[in-house]
Amino acid sequence: MDAPASPIATRNGSKASLAAMALMTAALLVAPHVGVYPVFLMKALCFALFACAFNLLLGYGGLLSFGHAMFLGSAGYVCAHVAKVWGWPTEAAILAGTAVSTAMGVVVGFLAIRRQGIYFAMITLAIAQMVFFFAVQAPFTHGEDGIQSVPRGMLFGVIDLSHGLAMYYTVIVIFVAAWLFIYRVVYSPFGQVLKAIKENEPRAISLGYDADRYKLVAFILSAALAGLAGATKAIVFQLASLTDVDWPMSGEVVLMVLLGGMGTTFGPVVGAFILVGLESVLTSGVTIAGITLGPEWVPVITGAIFVICVLAFRRGVVGEVAAFFARRRR
Repeated sequence: MDAPASPIATRNGSKASLAAMALMTAALLVAPHVGVYPVFLMKALCFALFACAFNLLLGYGGLLSFGHAMFLGSAGYVCAHVAKVWGWPTEAAILAGTAVSTAMGVVVGFLAIRRQGIYFAMITLAIAQMVFFFAVQAPFTHGEDGIQSVPRGMLFGVIDLSHGLAMYYTVIVIFVAAWLFIYRVVYSPFGQVLKAIKENEPRAISLGYDADRYKLVAFILSAALAGLAGATKAIVFQLASLTDVDWPMSGEVVLMVLLGGMGTTFGPVVGAFILVGLESVLTSGVTIAGITLGPEWVPVITGAIFVICVLAFRRGVVGEVAAFFARRRR
């Protein structure tokens, strides 16, 4: 087991994360004006938020959920339905989707949190599959067609989200606000106790901490933030579909976290951008050494990346970079 980080290393990592987020935010603000496609960036930001939410559970709580897509997809369906059918304002629709995912997090967390390891993962996967089959059969989800043509509406009755840049900057605000919230949770006393429980749960319990309660709160926060990502994604793409609630999405977010750096606040963002960028390139097709790689190669390449991460650099991209600079400082 790696030695626990010193307070100085923790403070340095905290400052580095804030600096990286500030630079990224500045780059995002000007990106559409230098030729970067806003739709790609919005998709990457939605998945980055999803990955950060999952990292709060796995990277800091040590809980591997194989069913986190249920929160992403369910929030998307609820947001799309209340916006399109009930005519709710955009901000109310996003809050409704987030509220439903939070409520689901309470129920699922209460059922699963008392188990550990593979048993916890299998319980979350089983419940997620139940949610998936419900989404297939429920009338309001429209089965494989999904909920299409979801109106973006007016944000607070003032900002017209049908304009691409207005929607883009709204997504940036949502993402940065959610990331700062996660950052605050991680570096709060609650976050420190959560990390202590991950490192040595029996010792934390002996010190008087209720480990199950802390893990349950972490699970609920993770579910709520994953729902926020799903609801925002439904508004951005004006669509809620089975893809977001199916089990491969739960596996994809695990890969994003591992690739970027599990247990780092900025790593999941990097992992999400790498995977979304890779899928975007392969969707349009790319030729390497006379071989044309298309969308069908996405599972193959992502699987290969997963194997390489596990075998070669288990800390992920951000974790390996941080470890390199830590060695240089020593």
